[in-house]
Amino acid sequence: MSSTNRRSFLATGAALAAVPAVAALAGPASAATSTDLPDYAPIPPSALGPAVNAQGYYVGRIEKNLYWVTDGTYQAAFLTTREGVVLFDAPPTIGHNLQRAIDEITAANGVYNRVTHLVYSHHLGASSLFGKNVVRIGHGETRKLLARDNDPARPVPDITFDKNHTLRVGGERVELAWHGTNHTPDNVYIHLPDHKTLMLVDVLLPGWVPFDSFNLNEDVPGSIAAPAKAMSYPWKHFVGGHIGRLGNRQDMVVYQQYVDDIIANVKKALTAVDPTPFFVKYGNNSWVPSSTTNVTVIMVAERIHERVYTTG
Repeated sequence: MSSTNRRSFLATGAALAAVPAVAALAGPASAATSTDLPDYAPIPPSALGPAVNAQGYYVGRIEKNLYWVTDGTYQAAFLTTREGVVLFDAPPTIGHNLQRAIDEITAANGVYNRVTHLVYSHHLGASSLFGKNVVRIGHGETRKLLARDNDPARPVPDITFDKNHTLRVGGERVELAWHGTNHTPDNVYIHLPDHKTLMLVDVLLPGWVPFDSFNLNEDVPGSIAAPAKAMSYPWKHFVGGHIGRLGNRQDMVVYQQYVDDIIANVKKALTAVDPTPFFVKYGNNSWVPSSTTNVTVIMVAERIHERVYTTG
């Protein structure tokens, strides 16, 4: 798709995004149909994960007694132990299917199905489903944010830490660490060394480019630095919190290169675009030359980036 066509597509997409709201006001006759919506390029098979079951989830083994659950968009993980289950995140879109997935695995293996510990990483909207008799662990900043929000669906953590915390349950070990703000101020690294697994949410989405606004990021420089910190850990399997498959170290390498290319191409665009004509034309209306310069830089960077990834 050319840059011009892509811009036209984005403009069309923005207009279509308003259709549901307009339809709610104007009546059902104004609602868009599937034939009104734009087409996208097919998703490469390498970006897709396993199909979900009739109940809307997939559960599979990561390594030994560590498992992951996905609904194709969000992910969580859980560790079965001789004392119960440790759950990592509780995305609301998976909801009750988290316990169904746990029940499926624990019944097959003849182990306890009760969630005894819930480690807070980032997706917490289904936390309350597991009741009050669960030990919730999270970063100190997580506690502050949840206390501020006062959302009964997301209880505050019982145990907090600032830098590091080692969780030992039923003979298993989980290392939790905070290495500075990345996607959010409280996003932590969850390392299971005996299972060769690292969980870090909303930084790398295996097989996919970042989502809108760099995954709706609160600290872009922090997230740019996060992959190198992740790679300093020894791991084989990666849980990124989103989309339908697990990641590996090569996924992280590809992602780092992709982000490096974006940065390099934006720098080229900043050098190539002269803002002078915008300021000359629009005079003392400071917002217009600033915004048009930014848009032009983005368009130029997009062309450069597209050329790199379509022609090599």
